[in-house]
Amino acid sequence: MKNQLNNRFQTGWSNQNKMITYYYLFFFFIRGLFVRLRIKSAKGLLLVGKKVRIFYPNNLQVGYNTIIEDGAEINCLSLQGIKLGNRVTIGKYAIIRPSNIYGGPIGEGLTMGNNSNIGPYNYIGCSGKITIGNNVMLAPRVSIYAENHVFDHPEVLIRDQGVEKKEVIIEDDCWIAANSILLAGVTIGKGSVVAAGSVVTENVPPYSVVAGVPAKWIKSRK
Repeated sequence: MKNQLNNRFQTGWSNQNKMITYYYLFFFFIRGLFVRLRIKSAKGLLLVGKKVRIFYPNNLQVGYNTIIEDGAEINCLSLQGIKLGNRVTIGKYAIIRPSNIYGGPIGEGLTMGNNSNIGPYNYIGCSGKITIGNNVMLAPRVSIYAENHVFDHPEVLIRDQGVEKKEVIIEDDCWIAANSILLAGVTIGKGSVVAAGSVVTENVPPYSVVAGVPAKWIKSRK
């Protein structure tokens, strides 16, 4: 385990601080050993924090060196499963929820590429398919919704009109800043930045910077 984690430490880490970190990660490693017995597949290290809840783990696949931090909740009940690439981190108290564990329709699921992370307190509502590419950074408190409630008929309760699923795609090398919301059906083009607090309702062209409510194009990174 120590050799696989050494590349995480850059200049400035003292040997004492490294040893303290190894001490904490040892318990993540032990919890990960028990979790990997329940999930569909896992490669390399699987590090799991305290009070992590994984429902329907037989639908979860993780790549090399996955970290699931304290308090995260992953509901894996989905038609396409939850598939995490290599070196993925799920932040503290993040929620991945394709379906309701109390019944109802089964959602589509989530696919994440390599070197990507879901930030602390993120909500990933993948009842419609959500695809996250490689090297994507989701800051704290980002929310992604891949469905909308249908409300066309005012004489019928909204809760009884069902939902419309629409895929959300975040392409490679994107940064979604804190407190942003991505709504159903949008695609965030490669290399784009979504500014903090934005609400994205339309597709974002590659290498764009967008901001606002609703999010508007600000400039190109090219």
